[in-house]
Amino acid sequence: MPSQNNKNSPLVEFKEVSFSYPGSEILKDISFKIFPSEFIGIIGPNGGGKTTLLKLILGFLKPSSGNILIFGEKAGNSWGMSPISYVPQSIRYDRDFPITVEEVVLSGLISQLPWYGRFKSEDKKKAKRALEKVGLTHLKNVPFGTLSGGQSQRVLIARALVSNPQLLLLDEPTASVDSQAESDIYKLLQNLKGDMTILMVTHDLGIAIDQVDRVLCVQGQVISLKPEEVCKHFVFGLYHMPLKQ
Repeated sequence: MPSQNNKNSPLVEFKEVSFSYPGSEILKDISFKIFPSEFIGIIGPNGGGKTTLLKLILGFLKPSSGNILIFGEKAGNSWGMSPISYVPQSIRYDRDFPITVEEVVLSGLISQLPWYGRFKSEDKKKAKRALEKVGLTHLKNVPFGTLSGGQSQRVLIARALVSNPQLLLLDEPTASVDSQAESDIYKLLQNLKGDMTILMVTHDLGIAIDQVDRVLCVQGQVISLKPEEVCKHFVFGLYHMPLKQ
């Protein structure tokens, strides 16, 4: 398993990376580094390439040109014990499907199942610890489909945490949840800060500025800024077309 011991070595490195869908260039010649234990906020307009950036890190997409190194290896390589976990923006599921909260969390360990296909007692202990981190141990036997939006999102974060990742990727984790659930999720991320490297896509710039160590602004290009460098004028220019062409 890759190590985070060397704080000077980047966990993620993009070197002049470009990516295009057929007929549409999304990212062009981007280069940046992310270091161990950083909490990075990723902001930018819709269609600017934020989710694409996460999928390139995960190896779900391949760059059109350039190189991506994750833990010093090319993105998409096998890292053994899955040191990367991903919480998508949303998932589609049948609310009547008979699966409990605990079983959803355990699904984050499927890649580690032994040949006989049953979770061990240690796996259930890991699931319990993950649910403790998100404050939902009391719901472990509850059907997942009966949860509120905020609760289900916290369960999905627990599923991501159960494998003890070194790198946690979140795509708008507070989208479509109420203000209390949003507050709970951000408190959780603050508690995780420093224990792992976190990359979070968000549209909530005000919250992000208070939470993160650094901001990546993604709009075809990638600009790295400290939170105090992100001003309202910059955000206006980022999210809206310039008045003068």
